[in-house]
Amino acid sequence: GESIIGRAQKNGIINVECIDIRDFTEDKHRKTDDTPFGGGMGMVMTCQPIFDCYKSVRESIPEQSKTRVIYMSPKGRIFNHDIAKELSEYDNLIFLCGHYEGVDQRLIDEYIDEEISIGDFVLTGGEMPAAIMTDAIVRLLPGAMGDETSALSDSFQDGLLEPGVYTRPADYKGWKVPEILLSGHQAKIEEWLYEESVRHTMERRPDLLEE
Repeated sequence: GESIIGRAQKNGIINVECIDIRDFTEDKHRKTDDTPFGGGMGMVMTCQPIFDCYKSVRESIPEQSKTRVIYMSPKGRIFNHDIAKELSEYDNLIFLCGHYEGVDQRLIDEYIDEEISIGDFVLTGGEMPAAIMTDAIVRLLPGAMGDETSALSDSFQDGLLEPGVYTRPADYKGWKVPEILLSGHQAKIEEWLYEESVRHTMERRPDLLEE
């Protein structure tokens, strides 16, 4: 509820709702998991509470609205800026956040449009990845950011990393801002910034240039 997401909610641009799957379990102990068929370590989130939770969410969404259902999973495609732009075009996003060894595969097969990962590592649950994706997506929505041009200069927006940025004072402890940025010659500044973007990308993410 803070920063850009908080402001976007306050201004009515988005609505974020966190729903506890345990509220939908029929088990008196609010249990949402069970042992896996076939053996193995860990527990698997069961069908009933997730299905009832999903059904409740879908009933609150107009039928004609553009909705995508995403399961946060290390098996999914890796989230990036292009996916954020793609998902920002939807009216509704539903994130299913698993725990333990994951979610019963039947639910994934039946209701999930896509599995998405934020990287090649495993977390305790899908809540933090969903929050990260939400932040990246919301800042692309019209009106979400105070300066509408800010998102256009972000890293990855044009396939390059953004250049280094500087502010006052121009000389701090002998560390000086590049002279070109103080020149006032906007065309040369833009050219220098582009060259710095390319240099940073070549040094740190050459894979982006290959793509």
